[in-house]
Amino acid sequence: MRDTSLVYPVRDDGSILLGRKRRGMGYGKWNGFGGKIEPGETMRQCACRELFEECGLVMAPEKLIMAADLYFHQPSDPEWSHGGIVYFARGWEGSPHLSDEMEPRWFRVEDFPYEDMWMADKVWLPMILSGKRIRGTIYFAEDGERVFDYDFQEMT
Repeated sequence: MRDTSLVYPVRDDGSILLGRKRRGMGYGKWNGFGGKIEPGETMRQCACRELFEECGLVMAPEKLIMAADLYFHQPSDPEWSHGGIVYFARGWEGSPHLSDEMEPRWFRVEDFPYEDMWMADKVWLPMILSGKRIRGTIYFAEDGERVFDYDFQEMT
């Protein structure tokens, strides 16, 4: 699989925009906005394109704040394994709106719907929300859903 981006828009009051997947991989789960990098794009350009396509927000690539460098490892299907860069976004233009792929909604951090998110999000997302920058690997079980291990280090 091609590498992916993931963006979490953050308002001045600290609330974060999540999107509930309406189709495809992760259907029904709350997540950040992002997807696969296209040929000729930088990861930051990918993140901004996906943010616009999935919820209508316009973001300048240089304004993204890198929060994590992750590798999603699927030992039973190496073609599924891929890297992902996670960003926070502040200072976008526009208002979020429903798209074919995502239903956007603002959440306070203490109200995150972790029970309806990817299993590993409960581990690494609080780390970056607390201000840490991390690098690590998430190991998925054969079903591609469950996480059986992870390893994260803080970046300086």
